[in-house]
Amino acid sequence: MLGGPRLDRIDLKILSQLQQSGRVTNVELADAVGLSPSPCLTRVKRLEKAGYITGYGAHINLHKLGEFLTVFTEVTLTEHRSGDFSRFEARIRKLDEIVECHLVSGGYDYLLKFVTRGVAHYQSIIENMLESDYGIEKYFSYVVIKSPFIKHHYPIQHLFGEQR
Repeated sequence: MLGGPRLDRIDLKILSQLQQSGRVTNVELADAVGLSPSPCLTRVKRLEKAGYITGYGAHINLHKLGEFLTVFTEVTLTEHRSGDFSRFEARIRKLDEIVECHLVSGGYDYLLKFVTRGVAHYQSIIENMLESDYGIEKYFSYVVIKSPFIKHHYPIQHLFGEQR
């Protein structure tokens, strides 16, 4: 646990509960983690201050808003100097349609997740990236047909809790 106070099992329970329901009241949260409200609120404030909690938000059902397309794209850069990676990352950070960017090991450099209005919209973004010299040597696109589930929470207690 880098850069903050050591977390105990109650802190991990608090984080687990909050990521699943950020609108939970302090009284409900305290009850769920086995604390009284005052110490629970103190712990939440400490977790926020230490940077473990970076914000609260709503999960939006995009299907209710209309049609959209999700595309995962493997990107290989032309050059592999440190500056090339930094420049690429800085440029794609400005594209709202790229909602995730992962530098990966293996046969390509980045895995990007695009959310666009459709295939034509995605293709226009990619063509613009190629024409604007983002440093892309090649890319492969994978259009998502169906997402049976998407989890918006991490298995915190399984990842960082006490080993059994």
